[in-house]
Amino acid sequence: MSASPLPETAPADALGGPALRAFFQLVEQWKLRITDQRRLLGDPPESTFYKWKRQQDGMPGRDTIERISYLLGIWKSLQILFPDPQQADAWLHRPNQAPLFGGHSALERMLSGNVADLYVVRQYLDAQRG
Repeated sequence: MSASPLPETAPADALGGPALRAFFQLVEQWKLRITDQRRLLGDPPESTFYKWKRQQDGMPGRDTIERISYLLGIWKSLQILFPDPQQADAWLHRPNQAPLFGGHSALERMLSGNVADLYVVRQYLDAQRG
C-alpha cells in the first residue's frame, strides 16, 4: 500500500502579497494604531513594516503569515457571529468578562505579542460559533 502524498501548499513567498493586502485592509477596518499593527505582525522592524504597508507586497516569514491567518480567522468568525459589521468590529475593542479575557478586550489579549494568544482568541470564537 503506497502512502498518498500530502497536498502541496503554496510557498510563503507566494502568499506574502495577498496576506499583507488582507492584513492592511483588516487593520484599517478595525481602526488599529500602527504600533498595534506591528505588534500583531510580530514586531517587524519599522522599515520592513512601512515597506510592506507602502507596497502591499513582500515576503514575510512563516510566523507573520501564520499570524495573519489567525487574524483573518478571527475576522471571519466575528462576521459570522455578528451580522452587523460594526458590531463585529467593535467586539474586538470591548471589555470581555469571559475567563479567557479577564475583563480585558480580545484586542488586548491579542496584543501580548505571542502568536499563541491569536490562536486562543480564534479558538474561542470558533467555539462560540459552535
